[in-house]
Amino acid sequence: MGQKKAHEVGAWLSGSHPDVKIVLVYGPDRGLVSETAGKFAGNTGLALDDPFAVLKLDSTDLAGDSGRLIDEARTISMFGGSRLIWLRNATGDKSLNDAVSVLCDEPPQDALILIEAGELKKAAALRKTVEQANSAMALPCYTDNARAIENLIDEELSMAGLSIGLEARRLLKNSLGGDRLASRREIEKLVLYNRGSEVIEPEDVLSSIGDVSAQSQDAVVDAVLNGDSKGYDLAFTRFAATGTSPFLALSSTMRQLQALQMMREKLDRSKASTASIVAAARPPVFFGRRQTVENALSRWNAELISKALARLQDAVLKTRQNADLASSICRQTLLALCLESARLNRRR
Repeated sequence: MGQKKAHEVGAWLSGSHPDVKIVLVYGPDRGLVSETAGKFAGNTGLALDDPFAVLKLDSTDLAGDSGRLIDEARTISMFGGSRLIWLRNATGDKSLNDAVSVLCDEPPQDALILIEAGELKKAAALRKTVEQANSAMALPCYTDNARAIENLIDEELSMAGLSIGLEARRLLKNSLGGDRLASRREIEKLVLYNRGSEVIEPEDVLSSIGDVSAQSQDAVVDAVLNGDSKGYDLAFTRFAATGTSPFLALSSTMRQLQALQMMREKLDRSKASTASIVAAARPPVFFGRRQTVENALSRWNAELISKALARLQDAVLKTRQNADLASSICRQTLLALCLESARLNRRR
């Protein structure tokens, strides 16, 4: 069977597989999909900037012309040698699957087919076609877990000759995890910020990865979702101390509840677990906050979320009508939601 588990992908990429002519890289983490596809392409030994050796296509290029992929795979290179046909943003549509099926039955002799796709369920035709072919390989890419994030941090900092303390590492981990490419870019930014230093301190992470007011907003939202009234009081006090408009705390909570509302709709329509719903959320939920969101999703039903959003919208209106009382209005409204979360916790 032409498939690997997510934890086996790295080892497979480091090997040689001359019999594999078609590689499907798929998963919800688009950054990791892109990075994995790039590693495979780099291992082919072809000059990736040579248009005669590498043909890059988007799924839109095949719209209405699914036979083009087959034609390109059968085309002989102008200067001889192998070619790489790199298809991005593929979907599970029937026409693409039909073309890939033909190529799996009659693998190209002088071409490699590399396909990047988003999330494909186990029953998706394209995924099944590749997994069942002897000349093809399916490589799944799933959102980074804690160990993968640790490895990514170690990899980037080791190359830069930097070390990082425990508290700074914790802060950094909590800021990463939704998307491999985005996480790598954030670590690269931190490395650049600390050029000339030897050790990364917590203050460096706070200055480089995100601004304090944004993190304070997240702390307020998480306290509300967790039903942590003591934590909420401290978080809101710190948030207010940043001098940021109190409206932004309401806005952040509204965005989180709107995202929770969409996830709740998917959960109610499907038999999926809360963990899988949260993992597939777009925009992605940071790894450090995922458990909080999962717990909230399991407690807050659609009706409660709608009522909470209505309450927040009413508070927004009141802050505009009474600007001098905006901070008090925000504090009391969010505290009420925090207490509602605590009540839901007790009912579990």
